[in-house]
Amino acid sequence: MRKLNFIRTLLLALCVPLALASMPSPATAQIAVGISVHVGPPALPVYVQPPCPTEGYLWTPGYWAYGDAGYYWVPGVWVAPPRVGLLWTPGYWGFAGGVYGWHAGYWGPHVGFYGGVNYGFGYGGAGFVGGEWRGGRFAYNTAVLNVNTTVVHNTFVDRTVVHENVGVRASFNGGPGGVRAMPTAQERAAEHEEHVNATSEQMGHEHMASQDRSNFASENHGRPANPAMSRVGERAENQQKRIGNGAASGKMSAGETAHVEKQEQHINQQVKSDRAANGGKLTPTEKKQVNKEQNKTSKEIHNDKNGKKDPK
Repeated sequence: MRKLNFIRTLLLALCVPLALASMPSPATAQIAVGISVHVGPPALPVYVQPPCPTEGYLWTPGYWAYGDAGYYWVPGVWVAPPRVGLLWTPGYWGFAGGVYGWHAGYWGPHVGFYGGVNYGFGYGGAGFVGGEWRGGRFAYNTAVLNVNTTVVHNTFVDRTVVHENVGVRASFNGGPGGVRAMPTAQERAAEHEEHVNATSEQMGHEHMASQDRSNFASENHGRPANPAMSRVGERAENQQKRIGNGAASGKMSAGETAHVEKQEQHINQQVKSDRAANGGKLTPTEKKQVNKEQNKTSKEIHNDKNGKKDPK
């Protein structure tokens, strides 16, 4: 039986430096390791990036986080940066000393080392080619990012950075089957710049992901049903695709489709009203309630498509 060990930061502070001193590893670029386990995360799922919902938002790739019940997927999402001029360096899992440690992501003026992991959508393993800041506005490279140009106008096209062969979808650095990458001089320099931690919106997004059982690898076997979303707290686009697929395949009847679509309309109206009442944002309590209702709808879609009914 596989044994999972959940080791807290204090123990890592004592053990990891000794391990790194005794064996060279590409996962030594960042020191702050918050969680460590003995089993590596699943491969990165392949998914479609939703379009950028509004100008100024930046893409943060999805990743496997770890909780008491194992690995769970945190969907990729567009978020507002803490301030103009900052770029997101994704977190990554690194193997060292016999354990997989999580190196948290951060905001900074330049993109640092993220383990060489190919998260896609501009994060091909080193740096970021999805866009750049120009005079206080972010310009999006539409050759890499999914941007609705009728909403976002500050765009450009640079296809020279596009690589069709994405190679391995490993979600960690080092270890068996992991990415072999070392930080460049520029990435090392970026590590010593002033950083800003993940925003409260990002942390809330990760927490909400941990509350949805469908995100856990033990449930989805490495294929999360909602791998990405356009905004934090919104899953309507993903649900509508699932409803459409179910109706088109004949797995959902007209009545079942109408029922879940009505629920989706109610949730969307609720989100719209809550945002209007709170300056365009959802409160933590509202996000939790919306997520609860989306979970209920998601379960009904799954049951309808598979011919199952909830017991009364």
